[in-house]
Amino acid sequence: MNAIKNKVQLIGHLGQTPEITNFEGGRKVANLNLATNEIYKDANGEKVTETQWHSVVAWGKLAEIAEKYLVKGIEVAIDGKLVNRNYTDKNGVKKYVTEVHANELLILTKKG
Repeated sequence: MNAIKNKVQLIGHLGQTPEITNFEGGRKVANLNLATNEIYKDANGEKVTETQWHSVVAWGKLAEIAEKYLVKGIEVAIDGKLVNRNYTDKNGVKKYVTEVHANELLILTKKG
């Protein structure tokens, strides 16, 4: 059970083309915004679609794949882990962020 203590699997569509940052030494990071949808019926029997947005971070080879192949609207599957971090913004306000750090990425949209 140790292998599944912090595991996230998501399937969704990209809200925008990934933002790529290049570092010295050739290392890359890709920041993705992933939308997942849950569809259910409310108390009146009406169909409701609820969208959740997820911040996904991909490093190294996954960032290279994201840069080369991913564009807004494409459907992907992400396997990774949740990471919480915080920082202080330029106004001195402490901000808290939860991200999915991707270990695997699978493109589900077919070429065409």
